[in-house]
Amino acid sequence: MAERLSSDPRCVVTVLEAGVGLADPELLAQTANGLQLPIGAASPLVQRYDAQLTEQPARRMPIVRGATVGGSGAVNGGYFCRGLPRDFDRIEAPGWAWTDVLDHFRAIETDLDFDGPAHGRDGPIPVQRTREMVGATKAFVDAAQGAGFAWIADLNDVGGGYGMPAGVGAVPLNIVNGVRTGSGAGYLLPALCRPNLTLLARTRALRLRFSGTRVFGVDAIGPDGPVTALADRIVLCAGAIESAHLLMLSGVGDEAMLRAAGVDVVMPLPVGMRCSDHPEWVLPTNWAVVPRRPVLEVILSTADDIEIRPYTGGFVAMVGDGSPGHPDWPHIGVALMQPRARGRVTLVSRDPLVPPRIELRYDSEPDDVATLRRGSELARELAGAVAEVGTPSWSTSQHLCGTAPMGTEHDPVAVVDHRCRVRGIEGLWVVDGSILPVITSRGPHATIVMLAHRAAEFIE
Repeated sequence: MAERLSSDPRCVVTVLEAGVGLADPELLAQTANGLQLPIGAASPLVQRYDAQLTEQPARRMPIVRGATVGGSGAVNGGYFCRGLPRDFDRIEAPGWAWTDVLDHFRAIETDLDFDGPAHGRDGPIPVQRTREMVGATKAFVDAAQGAGFAWIADLNDVGGGYGMPAGVGAVPLNIVNGVRTGSGAGYLLPALCRPNLTLLARTRALRLRFSGTRVFGVDAIGPDGPVTALADRIVLCAGAIESAHLLMLSGVGDEAMLRAAGVDVVMPLPVGMRCSDHPEWVLPTNWAVVPRRPVLEVILSTADDIEIRPYTGGFVAMVGDGSPGHPDWPHIGVALMQPRARGRVTLVSRDPLVPPRIELRYDSEPDDVATLRRGSELARELAGAVAEVGTPSWSTSQHLCGTAPMGTEHDPVAVVDHRCRVRGIEGLWVVDGSILPVITSRGPHATIVMLAHRAAEFIE
């Protein structure tokens, strides 16, 4: 977003980045290392939130978000699958059908494997798939094909069909030769030489300033203390947790919730009331680990919207947090890509340093649980031929979306309109995973980068 807007020399763009900048070569190297997730316990590149996954019983675990230039795209596993055509066509908002967004998917990428009308050749984010499958990944692919699942050559070009295509395929990765290139590295860092673009790192937005229903500034805290940034246009790109949190702290949200937290109401909107995520069950295995591979090289999709993920290593190896005596089990993930369950992100304090309450409510829809159980049985059947597979446990794909969903003016749950403008507020846009009305049928990273490329046209 910042790179696109600052390409117009008439625009002066200031980026408030709550996390660290990447001037330190060691931190930059960690974000570039696509064979590891720099999210371990001591990492300065992330922020952690406590989340409740289920209600009966209450299961809790931390959610990790990137806190540096490029956000979570600077620290994740490099999965760069696009959402499916159905994810956009059902939004039913002008300008967001699949035919509207395809060119923007193409614009952000350089696909090194496929050419043609579905793919880009000039974008700043290189995309490549693992060609040579080895170890447990190869064994899983062989088992899936032996069970009758077709090989999907290109998961980013699956045609215009409505449903999830069943089959196994190599994950499009924004990791090439072990180097991760997210939107921070691909877009923002190269543009920082522009005189009209400023990055303020370690500068956390606390509240928006309003004159009536027009936003005109942001109160923040930086390395040298409080600062106030004034602007005629403000775009929130802080992710589904912090964009929603900032809106609520500023008086935009559910009226009763805001008043209970002691926040004056500027605009009553259903912020955080119907978010969604990809619930995941993880099954430990004892298959052999092949070191120095991307975290996830292939996925298996099923017609009932399950994605089975044979991760290449255990979590400890992934994050480089090799605590002595800490067992590290390779595992299989079973994720539900179109869940019915809806969660909540709610404000509990007017203090910006108190995180919001995150309730994902994964077990609130019995059909979701039943589908995850079927997917786990399939994963056990496929992997069981080459490894022992343990009991599944609840986890999360950490793909929270939909805290400020897009919709029409008559949609009672919409927070932003089809041009990403916050309803009833002048000069304020939200452009990140918050605005997805329903979570995408694939992991949302590529879709969120596309959102920014698309929505930059709307900031006027």
